[in-house]
Amino acid sequence: MAYKIRAILDVKEDVFRDVLVYETSSLEDLHFTIAKSFGFKGQEMASFYLTDDDWEQGEEIPLFDVSEDGSALTMSKFTVEQVLKLEGAKLIYVYDFFSMWTFYIEVTDIAYKTTEELPFIALSFGEAPDEAPEKEFTAEDNDFDDFDAFDREDGFENIDDLDLDNY
Repeated sequence: MAYKIRAILDVKEDVFRDVLVYETSSLEDLHFTIAKSFGFKGQEMASFYLTDDDWEQGEEIPLFDVSEDGSALTMSKFTVEQVLKLEGAKLIYVYDFFSMWTFYIEVTDIAYKTTEELPFIALSFGEAPDEAPEKEFTAEDNDFDDFDAFDREDGFENIDDLDLDNY
């Protein structure tokens, strides 16, 4: 069985690749296929993120296990079929955390037979820019200008009154 996966690069101009991979391919294999289809070497740190239909970022599946005990989930531990179960399933893919190349990944078709040797780039549209666009990260709207509204006698101590020698 083959999965047709569209990887859309998050840039102003339309840039995407449709790749075909086996259902038994690991997410690590998918990572290398996507990276190479956009002209990257695939040597930078990367992660897939589970997402809902509105592209809300969820749990991370990193390329490498960076946990202290070696028990973290990684791309090599999951197959495409395990994570992208149905047509329309989505992931967010971030490649190179210094540049933050961001991709929207979606299963566009599940074919039961293919004559192509996989992985295979079925469609290449647009050219990736030389540099990743700058990302603007915004937090929820918090009114920190109104900090004095906290009553310090209800739990906040004055830092000058603390005896730091006791710590």
